[in-house]
Amino acid sequence: MQDMAERVQACTPCHGAQGKGTTDPYFPRLAGKPSGYLYNQLLAFRSGRRKYPPMNYLLQFLPDPYLKQIADYFAQQRPSFPEPDPIEVSDAIKEHGRILATAGDLDRGIPACVSCHGSSLAGQEPGIPGLLGLKANYLSAQLGGWRYGTRTALAPDCMQIVAGHLTENDVRALAAWLSSRPAPEDPTPAAAGSFALPLECGSQPSEGPR
Repeated sequence: MQDMAERVQACTPCHGAQGKGTTDPYFPRLAGKPSGYLYNQLLAFRSGRRKYPPMNYLLQFLPDPYLKQIADYFAQQRPSFPEPDPIEVSDAIKEHGRILATAGDLDRGIPACVSCHGSSLAGQEPGIPGLLGLKANYLSAQLGGWRYGTRTALAPDCMQIVAGHLTENDVRALAAWLSSRPAPEDPTPAAAGSFALPLECGSQPSEGPR
């Protein structure tokens, strides 16, 4: 992977060395996320299904095997997590976010984040990402993208279904609580099939908040 470490230097200005993230809230941490998830995102950017011109341009001529190598490289990295964001919301909003993340709101069709992303929120193989080490603004933007259909996934598009039930207050609470969490004791994504997925998903979803 030493050769890949040199080849992915174009990624580091935005995503940080080893994909550990930077202080910019809109460029996420890549390190340690499942390779299958990262590969799906690279394919989505290359095809234009995910739209961000610098990424679309950077990837447009790269072949599938090379994208898979990039995904494998970042999936294997384990740099330290950033310090969590200070919580700048009320205790009531923070608690609302915790409840949605850990228990959901089944009356409104909102499963708990932990039901797919794992009890430690470190993700699940092969295609569900961890949710920690991300900034509140980024989480909010991604959830908003799912809610309004500007971000989509291959069927079953679980995140779009779930996010469609969220209100603006839900999004704010989830983003604040998730971004304030400390690093998990073990950042390794759970093995495939470790958690029973919500019925709306039908099968393991291919994407989640990046």
